Amino acid sequence: MPFQANPIKFGTDGWRGVIAADFTFERVAKLAPLAATVLQESNPNSNLIIVGYDRRFMAEDFAQITAEALQDAGFDVLLSDNFAPTPAFSWAAFAQKALGALVLTASHNPAKYLGLKIKGGFGGSVSEDVTSKIESRLEEYIPKADKKGTLQLFDPWESYCNQLRSQVDIELIKNAITSGKLKILVDVMHGAASTGLSRLLGCDIPEINAPRDPLFGGAAPEPLARYIPELFRQIKETAKSYPDALRIGLVFDGDCDRIASIDGNGNFCSTQILIPILIEHLATRRNLEGEIVKTVSGSDLIPKIAQLFKIPLSETAIGYKYIAERMLTHQVLVGGEESGGVGYSNHIPERDALLSALYVLEAVVKSGKDITELYENLRQQVNFTSDYDRIDLTLANIEQKNQLQERLANTPLTEIAGKKVVNCLAIDGYKYRMEDDSWLLIRFSGTEPLLRLYSEAPTLKIVQENLTWAKKWATE
Repeated sequence: MPFQANPIKFGTDGWRGVIAADFTFERVAKLAPLAATVLQESNPNSNLIIVGYDRRFMAEDFAQITAEALQDAGFDVLLSDNFAPTPAFSWAAFAQKALGALVLTASHNPAKYLGLKIKGGFGGSVSEDVTSKIESRLEEYIPKADKKGTLQLFDPWESYCNQLRSQVDIELIKNAITSGKLKILVDVMHGAASTGLSRLLGCDIPEINAPRDPLFGGAAPEPLARYIPELFRQIKETAKSYPDALRIGLVFDGDCDRIASIDGNGNFCSTQILIPILIEHLATRRNLEGEIVKTVSGSDLIPKIAQLFKIPLSETAIGYKYIAERMLTHQVLVGGEESGGVGYSNHIPERDALLSALYVLEAVVKSGKDITELYENLRQQVNFTSDYDRIDLTLANIEQKNQLQERLANTPLTEIAGKKVVNCLAIDGYKYRMEDDSWLLIRFSGTEPLLRLYSEAPTLKIVQENLTWAKKWATE
């Protein structure tokens, strides 16, 4: 049977494919001018496209092909002269008044993947309407222009770093580091965050997994606890060496738009923990305004924190593009998702891990408290206790995915792990809330053949019971 590549399909943020099988020079060279053409239809006053890339295998080569294909189609191109975070290219699209940015990255996906993220001129992910239009026109031929566009190299870091520095008290953070009050450890997961904090703070911030490694050490560059053993080890060593310092570990995904952290005692802190801290910091210490936007997988603590500070709240499907859409029409204090993406209307409508890291550092230094202490104080104020976890199941094939989707749609779940289901929210996947105030979310990844299972409950024991039940349900 002849090989047939998977169709080009945009997920929650871009198109991802296996390098050389789905993601090829030929397909990227065809897709890039089409994407730019669709972007220009809603912004005819610009002809400029930003092209950037991360540190994945041959990402710079795919970026060069992308730039040349755009140039041949008559578009003017600013091509990055180096790897950089995806939000740096989103910022460049906004700052340069470009049509948008095409970023060669597969974000947190395993090493065999590469992808293309499409950013609008407003500085964030384009809407589903735009990607659907691109998909519907994949057979359309974009002819070479009578006159080629221009192609110039640019430094993506300088303007981006200046923008981030303007949002925080850099000197406060830097002084805390140089005085020994603050000790930072950073795991960049071999990705595009490398050198980022050193550039921003103007001092050397040592990095774990700093060298480029397109295999990511055999793991995925996703900020999850199971992928960062060295960061855990070094945080524990730092606790012995710097017992009186505020200690914090930061971890960034492959293209630096997702973040997680480790507190001074070696406890993993996902954005389920960081988002409440960020809300408090921006609302009280920085006196900023705007609403909170969370995805359906976000913690139940977030609405309680919003209520505590009398901040409006809205909820979206999973995928930062949905938060970005809200940010285009509303002032958003914090928009965040459990998978690590957090953004702010005082920047651009884009998740930005380095800006989030700076805000977390600023919160820790200004308060003089460890991350977990800040988090526990908030939980006490709203009288809320919970635990959370997520597991991903690799699906055998598309048929298994279709069968599970059919079961969810046609056979509603009325009981989970021996508990009665009291309601179901179907904004994105199926989120079941049970009679014990726990919830279980079952949804499919938009970029990989995965079934994602999420649960939050009053205790970790109930969380594990819910996830174990869901895993058995999906595989029986």
